[in-house]
Amino acid sequence: MKQTSLQAALQHWQESASFPGASLGVVRGNEAPQGLVVGWADKERKVAMKPTDRMLQGSVGKTYVAAVVLQLVQEKKLVLDEKLSVYLGKEPWFGRLPNAAELTLRQLMRHTSGLVRFEFKDEFVRDLLAHPDKVWKPEERLAYIFDTKAPFAAGQGWEYSDTNFIVLGMVIEHITRSRYYDEAKKRLLKPFQLKDTLPSDRRRIPRLVQGYAGKDNPFGGSDTMLKDGQLAFNPQVEWCGGGMASTAKDLARWGKQLYETKAFSQELHEEQVHGVPAQLGPDVTYGLGTMIRPTPLGVAWGHSGFFPGYLTELLYFPEHKLSMALQVNTSVPKTLGKPLVRQLIELAELAK
Repeated sequence: MKQTSLQAALQHWQESASFPGASLGVVRGNEAPQGLVVGWADKERKVAMKPTDRMLQGSVGKTYVAAVVLQLVQEKKLVLDEKLSVYLGKEPWFGRLPNAAELTLRQLMRHTSGLVRFEFKDEFVRDLLAHPDKVWKPEERLAYIFDTKAPFAAGQGWEYSDTNFIVLGMVIEHITRSRYYDEAKKRLLKPFQLKDTLPSDRRRIPRLVQGYAGKDNPFGGSDTMLKDGQLAFNPQVEWCGGGMASTAKDLARWGKQLYETKAFSQELHEEQVHGVPAQLGPDVTYGLGTMIRPTPLGVAWGHSGFFPGYLTELLYFPEHKLSMALQVNTSVPKTLGKPLVRQLIELAELAK
């Protein structure tokens, strides 16, 4: 019955808005995961969206990075409040980072470091589009903010930034002596059987639907992000700032595993969902790679994601043991009729 109500709500939402398609993943208690869809995977070719179709998660990928870091903390290979210089201080570029001497892992995970977004720099966008096949090294991303002044002292402010998680990825690789994606597969994707989740580390991603970024899209110039199955640029540039593609159903499964403490201890989970004030909406705080927001269903933990052509929301409602993920193949907010997170909360009220 609830599945019927959810499908009807998805249909009504699309009819009242103008987005191409959406995919909803639901995991309630011990029930089997559900995947529901509406609309088009490719509106020009009239290809219907399917539950097995993938979309790019954008910054929701930070939840996997945070989980790997917290596992390494649990293994006593990392310390949250240790200075970053202990891990990366010997790198020749380290002193060129803003606030370098004071940075800690906790600050990076909470976005209180003062490291601003490299991806908002005009020269970065220019370089990205000039070299769409480029495989980016971590320090090449950081170079866009080298020798710049931080907007606030480390730990004394808040500004959301992919740069924080690029640095966390470097710490993971320094400590494990292996690639971040290999660690994510070994520690998270394989143990939790997330078979429809994979790194977005190349321009061709299996079962990726067409993404629509609007006619004024600064990343590629055209509304559509896929041409002959290939993305306008290599999404590998995102890396630990996001860096995953999945179905909504698989993403909802991940939310359940993550927030029901299957990935690390209850003690570290409490650290994860202990937030600081964040500029993300009324009373929303940010923990360790997690957005914490009040809802009519009680507190919800999760993350939002943007990648040109795609928007994603993941929410877990602990009072109801309900995990939900909603993805749309557009990154033009006005086509949705309402904020994606609000739509997901409304769907959660039907699903609880």
